[in-house]
Amino acid sequence: MIDAEALTIPEACAASRIGRTKIYQAIKEGRLVARKLGKKTLILPSDLRDFISSLPLMGRGAEMS
Repeated sequence: MIDAEALTIPEACAASRIGRTKIYQAIKEGRLVARKLGKKTLILPSDLRDFISSLPLMGRGAEMS
């Protein structure tokens, strides 16, 4: 459970176990919503959860989709 209102890129990486480059790539491709405050990029926890949920399934779970 993420308690913060918004996550910085390093916090989003730590919370999701996804690397910085992949996070920025997903933002650039429009698959992950981010917000800017000056130079800082922020991601809402709900947007990070939505992005992770949209990733393809693998293994047995993928067969059910």
